[in-house]
Amino acid sequence: MAPRASWKGYLRLSLVSCPVRLYPATSTSDRITFNQLHKDTHNRINMKPVDPELGLVERSDLVKGYEYEDKKYIIIEDSDLESVKIESNHTMNIEAFVEEETVDVIYRDAPYYLAPDGAMAEETFIVLREALRRTGKLAIARLVLSSRERVVTIGPRETGMFVCTLRNPNEVRGTADYFGNIPVGNPDPEMLELAEALIKQKATVFDPKNYEDRYEVALMKMIREKLKGHKPIIAAAPERGNVINLMDALKASLSQTKPPAVSKSKAKAEPAAPQAAKPATAKRTASKPAAKKKV
Repeated sequence: MAPRASWKGYLRLSLVSCPVRLYPATSTSDRITFNQLHKDTHNRINMKPVDPELGLVERSDLVKGYEYEDKKYIIIEDSDLESVKIESNHTMNIEAFVEEETVDVIYRDAPYYLAPDGAMAEETFIVLREALRRTGKLAIARLVLSSRERVVTIGPRETGMFVCTLRNPNEVRGTADYFGNIPVGNPDPEMLELAEALIKQKATVFDPKNYEDRYEVALMKMIREKLKGHKPIIAAAPERGNVINLMDALKASLSQTKPPAVSKSKAKAEPAAPQAAKPATAKRTASKPAAKKKV
């Protein structure tokens, strides 16, 4: 079964346009979810709409309302929403091009895939895709999704394009309330060198396959055990070590940490690099007693 498009319309750059389809790039359908059941009957509970005066009501009797004052609403009909027509309802009009690194990650929201809508659109789509690829730019456009206009970025991805909706600036909280009381600080040079050496020792190439959801895996294991009639095995939480001070902790971490394992695909592609020698900083610091510093 072909995936269902979330949005259909036109991608336009100046006088050039082509029909496109937008598809969600992610799915949560494989996540473990739970249903609300009655504790005695184990029947699934249905969430039905209730009116404070009338009790249970039919969903066909529900309408949309906008609260303009406390407990005062104006009714919004579907025809009212259809009458609100702007260009981005059916057209992604490219307004500008920017460098990818200038789009702060905190504004990035939901990812989508963009594909041409039909064979006749492919030539124009490919030209726009390759132009973005060669210039290394992201396009900025707008479109209406779920009765709301969203600003989006558009970039090339494999043979298609990748679209990411952006959060509105008023949705992003400032940092002052959270970082305002954190001192800039002047870290101890020796401890800073140890921390940098530890980072280099654990540096690797990111592969999402190496970071499965361990809680989800353990949750499914528990469910399967319960289906067999077994009591779930409760895993003990790892014990915390007694950290005397930060300097000791950094030295211990650097001496015990092993370099990250190379992924199988990468191991086949290239020979394993020789193991790097321990940083000179670690040797120097190990030879002289460190002053005790409280954390």
